[in-house]
Amino acid sequence: MINITLPDGSVRQYKKGTTSLDIAKSISEGLARKVLSASVNGQVWDAARPITGDATLKLLTWNDADGKNTFWHSSAHLMAEAVETMFPGVKFWVGPPVENGFYYDMDLGDKKMTEEDLTALEKKMNELAKQSNSYIRKEMPKSEAVKYFTEKGDEYKLDLLQNLNDGEITFYTQGNFTDLCRGPHIPNTGFIKAIKLMSIAGAYWKGDEKNKMLTRLYGVTFPSQKELDEYLQMLEEAKKRDHRKLGKELGIYTLDDDVGPGLIMWLPNGTVMIEELEKLAKETELEAGYKRVVTPHIAKESMYITSGHLPYYAESMYPPMEMEGEKYYLRSMNCPHHHKIFAATPKSYRDLPYRVAEYGTVYRYEQSGELFGLMRVRCLHMNDAHIYCSKEQFNDEFRAVNDMYLKYFKIFGIDKYVMRLSLHSKEKLGIKYVNEPELWLETEAMVRNVLKESNIPYVEVQDEAAFYGPKIDVQIWSVIGREFTLATNQVDFSQGRSFKLQYTTADNHTETPLIIHRAPLGTHERFIGFLLEHYAGKLPLWLAPVQVKVLPISDKFLDYAKAVSDKLKKADIRSEVDDRNEKIGKKIRDTELLKVPYMLVVGEKEMNENKVAVRRQGKGDAGVKGVDEFIAEATAEIKERRAE
Repeated sequence: MINITLPDGSVRQYKKGTTSLDIAKSISEGLARKVLSASVNGQVWDAARPITGDATLKLLTWNDADGKNTFWHSSAHLMAEAVETMFPGVKFWVGPPVENGFYYDMDLGDKKMTEEDLTALEKKMNELAKQSNSYIRKEMPKSEAVKYFTEKGDEYKLDLLQNLNDGEITFYTQGNFTDLCRGPHIPNTGFIKAIKLMSIAGAYWKGDEKNKMLTRLYGVTFPSQKELDEYLQMLEEAKKRDHRKLGKELGIYTLDDDVGPGLIMWLPNGTVMIEELEKLAKETELEAGYKRVVTPHIAKESMYITSGHLPYYAESMYPPMEMEGEKYYLRSMNCPHHHKIFAATPKSYRDLPYRVAEYGTVYRYEQSGELFGLMRVRCLHMNDAHIYCSKEQFNDEFRAVNDMYLKYFKIFGIDKYVMRLSLHSKEKLGIKYVNEPELWLETEAMVRNVLKESNIPYVEVQDEAAFYGPKIDVQIWSVIGREFTLATNQVDFSQGRSFKLQYTTADNHTETPLIIHRAPLGTHERFIGFLLEHYAGKLPLWLAPVQVKVLPISDKFLDYAKAVSDKLKKADIRSEVDDRNEKIGKKIRDTELLKVPYMLVVGEKEMNENKVAVRRQGKGDAGVKGVDEFIAEATAEIKERRAE
């Protein structure tokens, strides 16, 4: 018998060779119908793969990221089977799951796939899915695998085999399709109930433009037609909310080839948003005991060697500049500069926790193909801060940072979120991670305890930590269900020693502080991109670049409109006058399109009574009010940072 430990800590005994699917059935038939794969001792396996020794087990369903990835990877194989029936002789490269669905790269020879083929392929995939063919795993010696693909004349799979050894090679078969694949896969094709092929693209083999251009086919699948319909509806809504489209329409930012790709220039409206977000952060951080600092955008090579960024992070840094025999780098992180500020004056336990904050500018050399609007850029303005504390203070400080996240979520109407606890990989100690195995386990346990005590939803992922310690990445969802990575909260047990940071304890000894790296609002770039999509450009009053537009019915009332606008400005309400010689209906429609929160329409009656006719964006007429009354109401809404 073997002992199987379940996520709740309970231990059950089963016969050696039992499968995760068997275990699911022993718990509940309903559960077994939902199981897509399983995490066995931290590795994702086929649910039908025999377990031969004691193990920890988590059954994975559509609601688990790894379960969903298994579903989509299996769908890629189903798509490949359909393609093979329509394009005999096709050769396949790789077919991984991606954020929303999957793709497969393929060589169609002298044939070409068109948009018209997608409907027929979808029909074939549905037909194959209904056959409920099992995904069958088979281990293969390298010699047999090489022989198999040599006989098929498949140079792509032979290339993949070069880097694999005996014991690492598995084939998967479903129906009439067999492929080299490490898996895992869902139990059978019948789990796939709804299919949509999304697009055709070109992709160079191995991403190298010197190689042959392959055809890349994207698709997405779901366990039900209802979920697919909801997803496609969300995509349509997302197109309307695309921050790149809204950013242009609302005058938020621009890009220019002469400046360079990924280098954002903020237009006046975008700059207002930046200033409002900084104001929020400064108020919040002042209340939480942070001190503000300003540091340079460049530094000498020696500092980044000390910090470890050059050994571990060099590929993401801009190349150095040489001056006076020294190499200087554009900073990719603010932390080394902040460490130098901590070290600038002697510290004692009375100075801890020592919190320094800066909206620091950093530069990262993202690959050209990965740049995407405001979401992936090369110049970032980060809501950064570093907390230097003792081990005894860590729990309270780390919890306070998480509480700050929750405060911001409430302000911006973020209801769905999860903390992603990123852990190290012991196999990569000294390569990707600082080689301190005991400290890794200790600090990971400290973070995990804070999350549990705070009752904050979180998931754990292996091999995604920072090189100097475990971290939390904050995943949030917009109102239409799109997922974004917002910010980070990181533990650092390494750089304090690297920079020889010390404080004097109460008993007159010296110790190295623990460091917390945090950025609750992430970067201006990513967060404003999120907000544009989250609000569909209809920003709350406090954040809107233009808060009020005054619309005179005709030129006769222009002077009164300007007087109203001037009074609004004196009350710190951002106001403009629409002085165009246009009919009032057109002015209202145009202002609606610009998504200005309030319109104040003024004519003879309003002028004579010192009032304004108020319209709320998207809601229409809100009644006639005195100018002072409107100012008082708008000022309260702004001060409270109401969502609407």
